[in-house]
Amino acid sequence: MQTVISAGTALLAGLCLAGTGVLQQRAARRRPSDEHMSLRMLGKLARDKWWLAGIGAAVLSYAFQAVALATGPLALVQPLIVSELLFAVPISMRLRHRRLVGRDWAAMLTVVAGLVVGIVAANPEKGEPLQPFPAWWPALAAVGALALAAVLAARFVNGPAKASLLALAGATVMGTQSALFAATIAMLRRDIPHTFLGWQPYALVVASFLGLYLVQNAYQSGPLAASMPVMDATLPLVSIGLGIGLFGEAVRTSTWGLVGAGVGIAALVVGIVALDTSPNVQRQDRAEQEESGEPAQRSDDGAAQPGPAARRSSSAPARQSSP
Repeated sequence: MQTVISAGTALLAGLCLAGTGVLQQRAARRRPSDEHMSLRMLGKLARDKWWLAGIGAAVLSYAFQAVALATGPLALVQPLIVSELLFAVPISMRLRHRRLVGRDWAAMLTVVAGLVVGIVAANPEKGEPLQPFPAWWPALAAVGALALAAVLAARFVNGPAKASLLALAGATVMGTQSALFAATIAMLRRDIPHTFLGWQPYALVVASFLGLYLVQNAYQSGPLAASMPVMDATLPLVSIGLGIGLFGEAVRTSTWGLVGAGVGIAALVVGIVALDTSPNVQRQDRAEQEESGEPAQRSDDGAAQPGPAARRSSSAPARQSSP
């Protein structure tokens, strides 16, 4: 019975996370391009009812995840939670009056299968989250360098590729946030008053805000199909990597375990690239750009497609600006 409860609540958690992604991406994509990578965008989103509804869905998801993890093993719960991808992308497409084609379904299933195979093959076991700062700083430097490299690379691309790179940066920070959260919980369980004398709770706040900031910019930069698979793939990989390298968590290192992990990672990469380069996803990106009034990217035949603002200005008589 507990397995049924765990599986059911994990699926509900995935469905809530899908709602979070759809609601927040739609709100963020409506923000003008001049707000990109600015704190002003977060301030405006915080007053958007749909974005706030996404926050509510995320809170509900965490509650379902807590029940799932309390009644079942991580190896069961995590793969079911990442099924959010199979809910979120079709819903997002449907809201844009588009349908997923066979290639898109195959790419999403490849991502989910890669995650499931990788997590089950690794089979991580709980470690010790209370580590001294000298053990933390190499890990923090590594994830910081990865996130910074992704942000810098995103400056040279547009559309789905930009969304994927910013999602990589955001999920890397969020994976670090998960490790800091585990450390903070362990500190609270050991000694509540002294918890707030340590640096981990404050680093957790910074990582939470920075992760939120990067994810919202990923949502603004491209369609959900470009950002969510990368986040779903990166977050558990970073979390498991920090668990192994920092907390001393044990993973399966047998031949089959290593082969399974390698196959899972390869499937993740193939699925994400297939989604990013999907003509259907590219068309959705252009439709969302036009809806927000941004200049559209080039069409499939190479011709530039003007956004609504450009079409209006070309059909209306020119007006002199007022002094």
